[in-house]
Amino acid sequence: MNPFNFKIKQIMLLFLKIFSLALVFLSTTALSQDNAVEYKIKAAYLYNFTKFVVWPESSSEAFNLCILGKDPFGVLINPILSRTLKDKPIIISRFRSIKQVKDSDMMYFGKSVKQWKDSLFNGISKKNILLVGETASFTKAGGMIAFVLKDGKIKLQINLDAVKHSPLKISAQLLEVAELVNGDRND
Repeated sequence: MNPFNFKIKQIMLLFLKIFSLALVFLSTTALSQDNAVEYKIKAAYLYNFTKFVVWPESSSEAFNLCILGKDPFGVLINPILSRTLKDKPIIISRFRSIKQVKDSDMMYFGKSVKQWKDSLFNGISKKNILLVGETASFTKAGGMIAFVLKDGKIKLQINLDAVKHSPLKISAQLLEVAELVNGDRND
């Protein structure tokens, strides 16, 4: 083999490796940015739910938003902390397990939470807690609101049965923009 051709092949291989690494880096960055946009939108929805859901009067000094499981929001949800609901500050708490939650007005179930499939909702759905998740199977299992991706957009699903079995009231405006579903609950 000609030494000149050998050097060209080495340079080409090195170029291909660098190019491949650059593609991996760029695709990871793009996915990360898409993920950030998705969770910024979901965080905005969570805050807006406070405007379109009516909770019974509470003596609590704050509105408690709990994120259950691995937190997909990170700092993207922090702007909510500067907001209020009926002159009460909004507090965000993060928990790995439902057993750790003491007080909650809205509970967000991240994708990492699998507990809700085991009839978790039977105990908490009759409380004043809005149950929000990330998959269509969430509402089918008894969750109240789910974020589902359709045609590359975040859409809402609302389980009317779950909402009717709770003391919460969801406004007609929110119901109009959501897909209404019924869960497989046996209440």
